[in-house]
Amino acid sequence: MAIKHDYYQLLGVPRDARDEDIKKAFRKLAFQCHPDRNRDPGAEARFKEINEAYQVLSDHNKRSMYDRFGRVDGDGGFADFGFGGLGDIFESFFDGFATSFGGTARRVAQKGDSLQTHLQLPFQEAVFGCSKEIEIQRIEYCSSCDGTGSEPGTNPETCPDCRGTGQLRRVQQSVFGRYTTTAACSRCQGSGAVISNPCSQCRGGGRMKVKSKMKVDVPAGVDDGQRLCLHGEGSAGFYGGPAGDLYVAFSVQPHKFFQRDGSDVLYEMPINFAQAALGDEVGVPSLDGKLKLKIPAGTRSGETFRFKGKGIPRIDGRGKGDLLVRVDITTPQRLDKNQRRLFEELSRVLPRSEPPLDS
Repeated sequence: MAIKHDYYQLLGVPRDARDEDIKKAFRKLAFQCHPDRNRDPGAEARFKEINEAYQVLSDHNKRSMYDRFGRVDGDGGFADFGFGGLGDIFESFFDGFATSFGGTARRVAQKGDSLQTHLQLPFQEAVFGCSKEIEIQRIEYCSSCDGTGSEPGTNPETCPDCRGTGQLRRVQQSVFGRYTTTAACSRCQGSGAVISNPCSQCRGGGRMKVKSKMKVDVPAGVDDGQRLCLHGEGSAGFYGGPAGDLYVAFSVQPHKFFQRDGSDVLYEMPINFAQAALGDEVGVPSLDGKLKLKIPAGTRSGETFRFKGKGIPRIDGRGKGDLLVRVDITTPQRLDKNQRRLFEELSRVLPRSEPPLDS
């Protein structure tokens, strides 16, 4: 057999490559170039060349002769394709990778689609929790045939083509060996069953889109943008699989004077100059009713007072946040004569604030 190419170069291995490296390189190239899956021009010739190279380099006597003389004498027959037959290799290759090359296994149970809906809540209902009724559209199993797709009183029949397996295997023989392919049964579309008498309500689909009402228990403390997952309340599964989930996204309306920061509540408390300077006791609104706040004398605008545990319940159940009361000293916009007289007297006795002349 005369040499046509450098066999080592054909397989992409060095001249001192080990037997397992040669075998691995050949398997990879043979799989890529097999003419029954590679339709490119020249694939068949390329396949013959790499097979010829492997026949020599995988045989110790032939490899030794090739390394010494650059060729191998003898009849050079390649009818058996080496190591138990090349057909065995491609049978295992194509059988193992059937799905990758167009084959499809029998349909298996799959989880249904998950859905999402929105629910708008007043501030108080989000804080304390509530129950709401919602309406959604989802896919459910047909109530008439219970999802079988067959008219009530009848049952799907085993597909005669695939005998219920959902797939068809074909063993093909070519000059390059024998290989097996697996493809979805075209008659039953991979389900393994055929419906001869379809359900009149779902037309054989077994599932239908319906409007469904349900009650949602909103936990205390939900915040704007948070979602609640209702497991199994989405669309029905495929081929007997579980239903998907339903996600309820909340939109919380703002309060007229409370501001929310996580589980804490902020309230802006307006006070006048006299209350800030002399101190006072005032009533403060909270989520649980009125509270009393003692304002110490000399309080400055912006100071914050904290009421522990008077905020919003934490969604994880670990207690409540706090109520934060921030005082804001207000300046009167209009004064009557008596008020103006009092402020003028106060102005004469209070020290005046003068900015420094030098920086």
